Amino acid sequence: MFDASFWVAVAFVAFVGILVRFAYGRIIGALDARAARIENEIEEARRLREEARQLLAGYQRRHRDAVKEADEIVEQAKADAERMAAQAAADLEAEIRRRTELAHAKIARAEAQVIEDVRDMAVDAAVRAAGRLVRERLGEEQAGKIVDDAISELGRKIH
Repeated sequence: MFDASFWVAVAFVAFVGILVRFAYGRIIGALDARAARIENEIEEARRLREEARQLLAGYQRRHRDAVKEADEIVEQAKADAERMAAQAAADLEAEIRRRTELAHAKIARAEAQVIEDVRDMAVDAAVRAAGRLVRERLGEEQAGKIVDDAISELGRKIH
């Protein structure tokens, strides 16, 4: 009645039934363990991704701060350079003004000296001319007396 195929099929179903009954727990346990491991790996990947985002945000913030600080340093350096250039120009102008004033004072002293020298030469020339005139008109003896009187008068006026 039952041929060999039937008994092979029954044996196969019985084998699978026994296998499922005893191995089902292990297979399900292994699959659950693998699912839990995969879930843990996914959670770890999420945690690492969030940590990487935070690190990236921190680095970007530090980069912006560094760029801002560098810009501020450059602006301060420009302002310092402009201030130093203005100060140097003011110092140069003051030095030129001082030297110009010194040159004007030196020129004024030289002019005064020239005027004094010309005056002295004019006085000397006038005295010589007056002396010649006096000698010619008054004579040698009378001119000597006038000169002596003038010298003694000069001595009294000076002292």
